Amino acid sequence: MDRWSLAALLVLCAIGAILVMAASPSVAQQKGFDSFHFVSRHLVTLGPALILMLGVSLLSPVGVRRAACALLAVGTTLMVLVLIYGIDINGARRWLSLAGFSLQPSELVKPSFVVVTGWLLSQPKINGRLYGNILSVSLLVIVLTILIAQPDFGMAVVVGMVWIGQHFIAGMPILALAIATLVGLTGLLAGYFSLSHVQSRVDRFLDPDIGDRYQVDTALNAFANGGLLGRGPGEGVVKDVLPDAHADFIFAVAGEEFGLLCCLAIVILFGFIVLRGIARLLENEDFFVFVAGSGLLFLFGLQTFVNLAVTLDLIPTKGMTLPFVSYGGSSMVALALGMGMLLAFTRTSHQK
Repeated sequence: MDRWSLAALLVLCAIGAILVMAASPSVAQQKGFDSFHFVSRHLVTLGPALILMLGVSLLSPVGVRRAACALLAVGTTLMVLVLIYGIDINGARRWLSLAGFSLQPSELVKPSFVVVTGWLLSQPKINGRLYGNILSVSLLVIVLTILIAQPDFGMAVVVGMVWIGQHFIAGMPILALAIATLVGLTGLLAGYFSLSHVQSRVDRFLDPDIGDRYQVDTALNAFANGGLLGRGPGEGVVKDVLPDAHADFIFAVAGEEFGLLCCLAIVILFGFIVLRGIARLLENEDFFVFVAGSGLLFLFGLQTFVNLAVTLDLIPTKGMTLPFVSYGGSSMVALALGMGMLLAFTRTSHQK
């Protein structure tokens, strides 16, 4: 196993546990829960998630592919059930309530979708059959249709970008790539004009004076208050006034309490994981492993970028957790699955 990548992931988990303990008590009290409500739930999820990641990392590439196919089938079925029985929060149905826990099936679909797409795209290279490309397009249409119906336009964009990235890596012809890009841009425009909440977020990003930007402005003030070394553990105030300080905006808590140096260390850790993964995949001669593993890295890196960019006001707001750092049960389990699959793909065997 790639011990360096595993070590970096474990350090991220430790940083996340510390930041959740720093940010969540105030949020829990605001919501009427016990102070350590979110801390305990985060730690209860983190342990099994790490065990799951280690367990998945021991699978062979064929085992990963089979597990991904099964998980994609189950996850897609649950996504359909969400549209019928899901919890409605702010006009969106994305969660199922199971035994007191909220499950977001679309999070579990992401890593499995990437691996199955990688397998389908490898078929023309392995046996010359083109059905893999057709099935890949059909699978994308199904997943995007369900995501938009929830609606979860932001996640649909992420899934679509990863899909295009994998096709590019697999050698998509320039014409097909241009058509896919054009279709994607058309979808973005359609989302902007047909979904009011998407239009509102984009407009507020382009023109800060036309709407409420409380969360983003508060996060930016937290970075300014933190400076180089931060105000000190527990001394931050952003967690007391920011509703999602323990989740989508946890990077702002890190900036205020631990400063710029801590934030740079977190970014370096994410960069190391991505670059280390690319280097390991380039050493592998299995085309399926290369395409699927690259997609998992792209998904991991893109989710990281979206969270950091939203917090720093570089892109319109989109609720997305910071991998292994933010609070979020479904996201944590999905990330553990994805990174476990990546560790399985990059594992090497030494024969005497």
